[in-house]
Amino acid sequence: MSVKTNIVTVGRRKTSVARVRLIPGKGKITVNKKDMENYFGRISHRKEVLQPIELVEGADKHDIVVNVRGGGFSGQAGAIRHGIARAFVLLNPENKPILKKEGFLTRDARMKERKKYGQKGARGAFQWTKR
Repeated sequence: MSVKTNIVTVGRRKTSVARVRLIPGKGKITVNKKDMENYFGRISHRKEVLQPIELVEGADKHDIVVNVRGGGFSGQAGAIRHGIARAFVLLNPENKPILKKEGFLTRDARMKERKKYGQKGARGAFQWTKR
C-alpha cells in the first residue's frame, strides 16, 4: 500500500461538482466547512456519502474535506460519493475492483435537457392549430 499525504480528486453527478481531499486523520468528514451531519439534513444523503467508506478497509484513518457546488443535495451527495471512491482508488489501487463492482466509479451523467428555441420546453412543442 502506497502512502500519500494528500489525495485530491473530483467527483461529479448531474450539475454538481465535488472536490474531495483525503488527509490522514481520524475519519471526520467536512462538507463546505460544515460537519457532514449539519450539511445534509436527510439521512439518505449521508448514507450515500458513506457508502464507499464502508466498503474500503482503513478508511477511518483519513479525514475527508469536500468543497461541493452546483445542483441540489441529492446531486451533491452523489458527486461526493464519486469523488471519495476515486480518492480511495488513488490511495490503494486494490480498492478499484470493489468500488467498480458497486458502481461508485461511474459518473451519473443524467442532466436536465436544455430548452430549444421555438419550443415550450426541451421536447414539448407549442400546441398546433389547424386554423
